[in-house]
Amino acid sequence: MTNQPTPPPNQPIAAGAETPRPPFNGRLLVLKLAFAAFFVIIAARLVQIQVIESSKYQERAKRQYEQKIVLPAVRGNIYDRHNNVLVSNSMFVSFAADPKLIGDDAAVVAEKFSYVFGKPRAFYLSKLRSTTSSGTPRRFVWLERRVRPEVAKRIEAAKLPGIVVLNEPKRLYHYDDVAGTLVGFTDVDNKGISGIELQFDKYLRGKNGSVIMQRDGLGRARPSVDYPRIEPRDGHHLILTIDLAYQSIVEEELKRGVERFKADAALAVMMNPKTGEILALANYPGLNPNDLGSYDIHAARNRVITDIFEPGSVFKVVTAAVAYEHQLVAPDQRFNAENGTYKVALPGGKFRLIKDSHEHAWLSFQEAIEQSSNIVMAKVSLTIGPERLYRQARDFGFGILTGIDLPGEVRGRLKKPFEWSGTTLQTLSYGYEIAATPLQIAAAYAAVANKGVLVQPYIVSRVIDASGEVIFQQSPQTIRRVISAETAELLTRAFEGVVQNGTAKDVRIYGVRIAGKTGTSRKVVDGKYGTGSYTASFAGFFPVEDPQVVCLVMIDNPRAISYYGGLTSGPIFRSIAERMINTTGRFKKIPRTTTNALQAANDISVPDVRTLPLSLAGKILEGHGLRSEKIGEGQIVVRQVPEPGKRLSRGEKVRLLLETENATTASADGTVVPDLRGMSLRRAINRLVVEDFDVKVRGSGVVIDQLPAPGTRVNPGSAIHLLCEPRPTFSAVLY
Repeated sequence: MTNQPTPPPNQPIAAGAETPRPPFNGRLLVLKLAFAAFFVIIAARLVQIQVIESSKYQERAKRQYEQKIVLPAVRGNIYDRHNNVLVSNSMFVSFAADPKLIGDDAAVVAEKFSYVFGKPRAFYLSKLRSTTSSGTPRRFVWLERRVRPEVAKRIEAAKLPGIVVLNEPKRLYHYDDVAGTLVGFTDVDNKGISGIELQFDKYLRGKNGSVIMQRDGLGRARPSVDYPRIEPRDGHHLILTIDLAYQSIVEEELKRGVERFKADAALAVMMNPKTGEILALANYPGLNPNDLGSYDIHAARNRVITDIFEPGSVFKVVTAAVAYEHQLVAPDQRFNAENGTYKVALPGGKFRLIKDSHEHAWLSFQEAIEQSSNIVMAKVSLTIGPERLYRQARDFGFGILTGIDLPGEVRGRLKKPFEWSGTTLQTLSYGYEIAATPLQIAAAYAAVANKGVLVQPYIVSRVIDASGEVIFQQSPQTIRRVISAETAELLTRAFEGVVQNGTAKDVRIYGVRIAGKTGTSRKVVDGKYGTGSYTASFAGFFPVEDPQVVCLVMIDNPRAISYYGGLTSGPIFRSIAERMINTTGRFKKIPRTTTNALQAANDISVPDVRTLPLSLAGKILEGHGLRSEKIGEGQIVVRQVPEPGKRLSRGEKVRLLLETENATTASADGTVVPDLRGMSLRRAINRLVVEDFDVKVRGSGVVIDQLPAPGTRVNPGSAIHLLCEPRPTFSAVLY
């Protein structure tokens, strides 16, 4: 076949001739296939978005114009046992913002908030320009929380885009620092942080609600009609066992006691011995939940249950209980008290001394409890033995949680007998080598007052809802019988003797039979028992015929007047009891017994003779059956010891501090009289001699008062009169 020439253009192809094929174009085909694939992918993506994952993208689209706002629940109230409101809520205004919606108006919003609230403009700008971890603008930030309504009115939120206004409840503590440590406090989101607020947070906090807000075309946030509004469910209310009147009295008297005795701190716990209900629980210094910024955060610690102490002589309740319970000792059995110093042999030819605060030759066991003799208790412990003493301490609840419904309770420390050293038995008998919480001590004395039965302490009586329906209720829980009723009666008689005849005479109240025990223990400082650092305590109950109240008072480091439990914590206990009896009207049925009448005949309330001439003051005291002793050279009584209202037996002495003639108030350039109270006599004399004062001393030991008063400006060389009492000579425990 021969090649034929291609016909020229526009020349028709002859019939029968073969039609030529255009050349193959691969690039055009690829382009067509690419466009086809592109449209297939687009169609598939549309199917994925609009059909398969439609709900996902619908939700994402909603988030562009919808926002969920939390509606906070109102926290439940807290009431005392008589339905007095201790804690409630007040409605405040909070401001939030949607930074994305605010956009370029952030500077305007920040300027307005800065003007109203006084914070830097940059503070609000940083919030409005904050981003998430992925770098996208946040959709919700708080600008101000819980603003008072009158202040909130100054923000015209309707004129500011993206601003959300919410009403939020704020905790209101009606009595400031009264029961502040006990009740505790909440954070800015009304979540319980400490105390009862923390322990019962699940009942108090309620459940938050919510509402979905949508933005309209003008950017205004309005509730969505597509979603139901979920209303918040308010919290439940608590009814405490606390008596507000008792709580206020206890806190006021603790404050006075700390100031009077120049102590570091004080605490008290009061309970009903029959039910375990806590009637008052106080720490001083405490805290005001309405003003947390002005308090040391450590004040939030409830030391009644979180701190442990070596109890000292108040622990003798255990030693005496086991001695009576096992009939090892009779109340009238006599012991050699070694004239105040008892040498105990130790292995290796060594020995140690056990000393009493007062020298006694022979004491009955009853008298040993009244006078708080360490020596007699140490001797009795040898008869008791380790196992009995340990078991009795455990039965009273030492070394075990009481189970009170408060956070942070510790169990203390009671060593097992196999952990004891050769000295533990005797040392433990008068309250050392053991660590106990104040609540454990109070519960032990409550068992004695309750005829030998230990009950569990509790502080929340019931939980109720807004309609008053009871959600949860506590009732008295008996733990165990610790001692027999007969032993409890013997202990009560001994503890009443402590108040009538022993170390707690300053606790006596006419017409009321009180039983109790004093304690003063040395504190460990830098790993050893320090000099001049003490914990003073008194645990007691009244009225003896039908005990209704058990109260423990503890003072940390009293430095003025005295550091004995009977002369510091005891008088505070007495002041608390007197005010409860005289002002609350809840003790009218306390019987006036023959014992009370006999006590009254020899129990005299010291009259107030301050500011009176010496001659008249002496006659008044004489008329009350008391003697007087003057201190100073003046003619006017400026102070007296004991203070007015204290109880003395007939014939006892009242010291009258007189206005001295040569120590009159000097000009501004005179010498300031230093505070010498609580110092040893030697140290006080050295201080006065160095400053060129003339020293007049009455008594010996520790300075309990002085004339002129500390801080007074006097002429150089003026006489300073020091009134002293003996310093205890023992090394471990006082009474």
